[in-house]
Order: sequence, then C-alpha cells, then structure tokens
Amino acid sequence: MHILLIDDERAIRRALKEILEFENCQVQEAESGVQALQLLEQRTFDLIFSDIKMPHMDGIELLEQIKKKQLDTPVVMISGHGNVETAVGAIKLGAFDFIEKPLDLNRILVLLRQVKDRNHLVEQTVQLKQVVKKIKGTHIIGQTPAIQEITAMIEKVAPSDARVLITGANGTGKELVARSLHELSNRNKAPFIEVNCAAIPAELIESELFGHEKGAFTSAVKDRKGKFELASGGTLFLDEIGDMSLAAQAKVLRALQENLIQRVGGEKDIKVDCRVLAATNKDLQLEIKEGRFREDLFHRLAVILIHVPSLNERREDIPMLTEHFLQLICQDHGIPKKAIDTAAIEALQALNWTGNIRELRNIIERLVILSDQTITSSDVKRYANPSH
Repeated sequence: MHILLIDDERAIRRALKEILEFENCQVQEAESGVQALQLLEQRTFDLIFSDIKMPHMDGIELLEQIKKKQLDTPVVMISGHGNVETAVGAIKLGAFDFIEKPLDLNRILVLLRQVKDRNHLVEQTVQLKQVVKKIKGTHIIGQTPAIQEITAMIEKVAPSDARVLITGANGTGKELVARSLHELSNRNKAPFIEVNCAAIPAELIESELFGHEKGAFTSAVKDRKGKFELASGGTLFLDEIGDMSLAAQAKVLRALQENLIQRVGGEKDIKVDCRVLAATNKDLQLEIKEGRFREDLFHRLAVILIHVPSLNERREDIPMLTEHFLQLICQDHGIPKKAIDTAAIEALQALNWTGNIRELRNIIERLVILSDQTITSSDVKRYANPSH
C-alpha cells in the first residue's frame, strides 16, 4: 500500500512512518499541503494521512483541493485539537476518517485494514463495470445506412438534455441506444438508472419510480428513494414504457412537467433533476387511440424519436455483428477466437431473426460451444433454433 503522510511536525511523521513501514506500507512524506499537492500531481496513493493544523494551507483546505481534483484516494485527518465539530466537518467534506493525537496504534491498524477492504471493493466494482460493459456492449455495431443514421443522431442529441423515445422490436438494441446517449452526455459521471416497466407489477410501479414513505403500505418499514431520485444528476431510462399503468403515467407526466415528485404516502414535493429516456416495442399511436397511453405523455417523451430497425432489415450487418460476438464470447469462455467461414455467414444471413440481435448473440454463443475451431454452414443449420 502506497501512503502519503502530511504533517508539519517531523517527529509525528517519523513515528507514524515507522508504524506504517512495519505494516509493509511504502510511505512518502510532505511537510505542507502545497508539497502534498505537488506529489499528488506526480503519482497516485492508496491512502493519505493529513494533519489539520498546518501553516500556509491547513488540512481542511487540502482536503477540499483533493476532492475538487476528483481524486478517489481515502483521506484520514489527524488533529491534536480534536473536537466533534471538526471531525464532523472533515467527514462532511469527504474525509474517510478522523483520528486524534497522540496517535493510537490499534486505531491506525484498524484504519489500514478498513482502507484495504475499501480499496479492494472499489477495484472489484471497476472490474464488474468493465464486465457489464463488455456483456452489454459499449457501442453500436453496423454500417447499414439506418445504423449510421442512428449513430449520427446519438452524437447530435446526446450532449443536450432533450428527451428521447426509442422504438423498435424486442432484442433490437434499444437499451444500447439509451446507454450510448448517456455515455456521450454531460451526465455520464452520474448514474444511469434503468426501470423495466413491463417487469414490475402495476401496483408497485409508483413505489419503484417515486419511492415511498415509511408506513405508506404494509411492507413499507422505512423511507425509500425511488428511481427518479436515484437518477438525479444522471439519466433515467424507462424501458417498455408502453406497459405502464395510466395512473403511473399521470405521475410521470407531472414529474416531467414540473421536475417534482411525491413519494407514495408522502405529501412533500421533492425536486428531481434527471434526463428521461424511454423505449417501447409497442405502437404508441395505436395505444393512444385505444385509450391505453396518454397522448400528452407521448409528446413529452418523444421530443426526439429514434427507431431501431430489426435484424431482418439490416442483414448486411450480420458479418460485423458475428465477428464482434465471436470475439466477446470466446474471450468470456477463455478460449482462442473461433473462425467462421463465408458459407456459415451466408447461412446466418438467410435466417429469419424474430429475436433480433439478442437471438443472434445467443446463437453465436451456442455455435462457439458446440462447433469445432471453424464454424461452418452445416453447424449453423444444425445448431440454430428449430424455429428457423
């Protein structure tokens, strides 16, 4: 573990350095906040210990600078004049912890263990996010005019806060369009929160979207934030919005009009700030005619319309998509990338893709598992879905 130790008293630095080095930590010292910032420009550290009372720049000012630079390193504040107010102030500013002088050896050892656990969790989270990105894909694959048009539209629309309604059949990649809009937006550092409106029972959708107050219903044992609040500052993706109940639609409309929500069982208005993207596999104009979808909500959501074509409409992209999935799937299975011959690609292009991109990915995975080193047209005929 690499640690930066900042204190204007040499004796304190020496004592703490000995303890840390005994625990196999590599320690760099700084006698001022200014010197510490210079070191932070040069390299990253796993942990920072900083005195609060120092000349020129005190520890609180240094902590503010570290947070301003968006450094993720945990900072432990040290003070010889510790009081509850100072400790609470430091924690509010983002300090990992606060310890008093004279330094307690056991306290320092516990802190080291906590930071190691915390850094390990952060590392795991980063790895998991990379895995999720790899599984979901990070960009839209294809060169057909329709896909190029979608890519150009995403690049144009993403930096704005305009609401986008994404339409298309199941498995065409509507979620990927939504994620691309978020990734290319100014909100990409904040959360991307997804709600599958079709998967949540009608009686629970309001609680899911807007949260609830303790006691609002039998199982509401504590206050709970909804997805609108959780997505604040970021993007809320309402997938399969055509399946949302009319009662929930009315509340979503209010949230979009006024940027205000009320939790279930609550009376207080809560301000929310999230960009709303929506997707559906239904014909919303037909749903409006038949009284199942609000026309005013449709117009609020469909500031920009993006239609994602079916795989049958973009068969020319199948070779490129196949290569992409072969690479990903072989990598996930920890095997060398398998080859696929031209006849096999042509056999894939000839199939009727009712399940679109999702179905193609599943079939490629099946072919990777069941075929030899080179996937042939007979493998495609043998292992593709019986419905083909």
